[in-house]
Amino acid sequence: MPRRTATLLASTLTLIALLCVALLTPAPYSEMSPGPTVNTLGDYGGDTVIQISGHRTYPASGHLNMTTVRVTGADYNMNLVEAFMGWVRHDDKVVEHSTLYPKGQTAEQADQENAEEFSQSQDSAKVAALKELHIPVTSRVIVAAVTKGGASEGVLHAGDVIKAVDGTAVKEADQVAGLVTKHKPGQQVVFTVVRAADAKDAKNPAPRTQTVAIATRTSHDEGPTRAVVGIQAGVEHTFPFTIDIKLADVGGPSAGMMFALGIVDKLTPGSLTGGQFVAGTGTIDDDGDVGPIGGISLKTIGARDKGARYFLTPADNCEEAAKDIPGGLTLVKVKTLDDAMAALTDIREGRTAALPSCAKG
Repeated sequence: MPRRTATLLASTLTLIALLCVALLTPAPYSEMSPGPTVNTLGDYGGDTVIQISGHRTYPASGHLNMTTVRVTGADYNMNLVEAFMGWVRHDDKVVEHSTLYPKGQTAEQADQENAEEFSQSQDSAKVAALKELHIPVTSRVIVAAVTKGGASEGVLHAGDVIKAVDGTAVKEADQVAGLVTKHKPGQQVVFTVVRAADAKDAKNPAPRTQTVAIATRTSHDEGPTRAVVGIQAGVEHTFPFTIDIKLADVGGPSAGMMFALGIVDKLTPGSLTGGQFVAGTGTIDDDGDVGPIGGISLKTIGARDKGARYFLTPADNCEEAAKDIPGGLTLVKVKTLDDAMAALTDIREGRTAALPSCAKG
């Protein structure tokens, strides 16, 4: 065999061997890419995204699209070739696996966390939207979860309404931990509660309250020693009519603001967008404050590819988003639901020069 041919053959075999190694070698990375962009005013997967019954609704036109990021699963191991290809593609982003799935989080744990955050975001979106429209919403502090093996197991139950702790009336979920930690571990704390079954009984206008004493235990969390009772307090809202949000295969809290805007649009005459294609992202709390999210640059790409002209952007994401703005897309900075409503008014009435753009700093 000629020397040149042998050298070429050896080089080819070496390249093939290296490629095989790269394909078989796992890399500690995950990949993110633009996911579905869904109009909250329309249908998705055969269901109307926002369904309202028990209150008058109005036709809505245009788009108020929530945006998503598609990520590789917690149990998926990228190889070196996939990681390299992800790095060179503009529309994808490769990040360390621990960025998306900390502390060895399993796929089941990740799915559960995303589902819980998605459910909470829907609840907050409903509250914020109805507050925006001055429609009353009632709320009460409840036992959201009981720690298995904790001090409250068998004494308090998920869904119990917490009326008071040590005689102090409870109006906010954060109060519960504050009142418990006034004790030293081992001391008793007294809860005044309405049992979950009684609280949900619509035929019982005055459910009976009970008092239960629980011996606190020492927290095993990092940080200063403190007393705990092994529960997670939460807030349960009661709405004056039914609002259902149906969107399969989506998790996390980042669609909250767009859900809230979709609810407002369906409950008010006219169109918030004036027929324009508006997309956006951002968490929302019960008071209408908009929070930052991850994967902002991928969401703007997904929105523009779908046809969006305006993108409602959480203020805390503006700096990152402005580094790479897709052509033809205006990034609108918002901090609250009120800001988003004002921006939609400007878009609807053609005052786009007045929009608080992320590109303006």
